[in-house]
Amino acid sequence: MKDYKLTLAVCTVAIVWGTTFLSIRVAVETIPAWFVAGIRQFLAAIIMFLILTYRKEFKWIGWTNLKYQFIFSLLMLVIANGMTTVAEEEVTSSLTSLISACSPILVFFGSLALGLQKFSWRAFAGVVLCFSGILFIFWDGINDLKNPDYALGILFLFIAIAGWASGTIFTKKLNLHSGNISLNLFYQFLFAGIIQIIFAFLFSGDYNFGNWSLKSISAMLYLSIFGSVAAFFAFHYALTKVSPVQVSILAYINTVISIFLSWLILDEKISAKFIIAAVLIIVGVFVINYNPAMFKKQKIES
Repeated sequence: MKDYKLTLAVCTVAIVWGTTFLSIRVAVETIPAWFVAGIRQFLAAIIMFLILTYRKEFKWIGWTNLKYQFIFSLLMLVIANGMTTVAEEEVTSSLTSLISACSPILVFFGSLALGLQKFSWRAFAGVVLCFSGILFIFWDGINDLKNPDYALGILFLFIAIAGWASGTIFTKKLNLHSGNISLNLFYQFLFAGIIQIIFAFLFSGDYNFGNWSLKSISAMLYLSIFGSVAAFFAFHYALTKVSPVQVSILAYINTVISIFLSWLILDEKISAKFIIAAVLIIVGVFVINYNPAMFKKQKIES
């Protein structure tokens, strides 16, 4: 008998995370980026608090674990998510999703430097493919970098993937047990929301709330409820049913969905070179992370 809950969970993760970059682009049309990121995370923290309270699972996690959650939040939510949101004020959602897919390159080099991963020619070939894809992206658009706002957006984007890669490596290095993931996530969302809202008031030149459109507000709420909470629960439900390497395949699907929707809904230009770049990067990331277990029919007993 088919596991329809698992199918629903996998589809939720693929579709919702595939629409994240599109939703961010819509949200920052009229709402300053740091407000989008901060309100998104703070609302997600409130939702997580209500869920934990309902389940009677809310509790103090201790100073040591709190320190770890703060570091995770700083790297993966404040820097990675926050800088991605800021970058999308100038960079298209399709380009953002594609460059963001390159984070495994930094994870690979960082893991090599820290001795967490051994060098392999297969992984090196994957890195070369990813770099080739990046060259294709900027082949015709190199002159766009003369625009200081666009160049700054690209810089923020690379800072974002560096933050995500650092958080991933940090998790590998410490090899921590996740414990109550929902509880940890509440503290991560709360930290990020507070810090990013402070950033919003400090760095947003014009945050006239009356200019915020209903479309942008709706996109921000979508990011909070679905992008941060629903997809997270679906992702971890899927992990209880199949192996992590099998779930990781969703990352490639997310990028394809994001690029397609950006073209379909936002009318973003997708050139032939962009498609070649997308293929090179996705294949490169796949080669870096390839594991034969991805294609084995295996289930994890719940």
